[in-house]
Order: sequence, then C-alpha cells, then structure tokens
Amino acid sequence: MTDGREALMIARRSDGTLVRRPISPFMLGSTYRPQITSVLSILHRITGCALAVGTLLLTWWLVAAATSPASYAHAAGFIGSPIGYLFLFGWSAALYYHLLNGVRHLAWDAGFGFELNEVHTTGWAVVIGTAALTVLTWIVLIVVI
Repeated sequence: MTDGREALMIARRSDGTLVRRPISPFMLGSTYRPQITSVLSILHRITGCALAVGTLLLTWWLVAAATSPASYAHAAGFIGSPIGYLFLFGWSAALYYHLLNGVRHLAWDAGFGFELNEVHTTGWAVVIGTAALTVLTWIVLIVVI
C-alpha cells in the first residue's frame, strides 16, 4: 500500500476481516452504462434550471412591456429573432418535460409505478410525450402566427 488512494479502498467488516471497498460507477469508465432512470433524473434537474433561465426572458419581456414602447420593441425583436425562437422552443420543451416528469414523480409519491417495467414505460412515455407536445405546440403556433 504505497499509494494513499489504495489505503482508502481498504475497510473492515463488523467481524474485523479486511475487505476492499467497491469503486463508484463513475470511476469505472466504460463499464458503467447510463440507465433511463439516471438520464431522466439528470435531465429533470437540467430542465428545472432551463425553466429558471427562461423565466428571466419572460420577466424581461414583461418589464419591457411595462416600461416603454421602445423597450418592448427591443425585447420583442430579440424574442422574434431566430435565436429567440430557439430559446422559446427549448423553454417549451423543458416546460413539458419538467411537467410530465413531475407528474411521474407524483405517481411515485403516491406509491405507483415502482416495478422495473413501469419505470421504463413511464420514462419513455415522458420522453415521447415531451417531444409530441412540444412539436404540437409549435405547429399550432406557426399556423396561428
């Protein structure tokens, strides 16, 4: 045990025998395969942050509308630009994903959906529902606008 990290890998059981501690999955490199549950959990956190940033854009638009016609024209010009539409598309996708995954979590809180096949089915339902609702919303917006 010349390496200090090696010493940290050794532990003792309650009966005193030496055991080697397991390596965390992220340290295993290519042997750890991301699962749908872990990917959706990380994505839920990311979409929560994206919704916060998107809400700042909405706040800017509302403050500009209340301030002056020039400020509103500037905000509306940015939001109506290609990059603004890209932000709005991403924000709407994040909103639908966070909403659907939140409903999934509420079902879990009520004690439903813990079987492995149900977890996978509801996970894919959230992903497919997010894509469908986002695309449907933007089709309706394009037809109306």
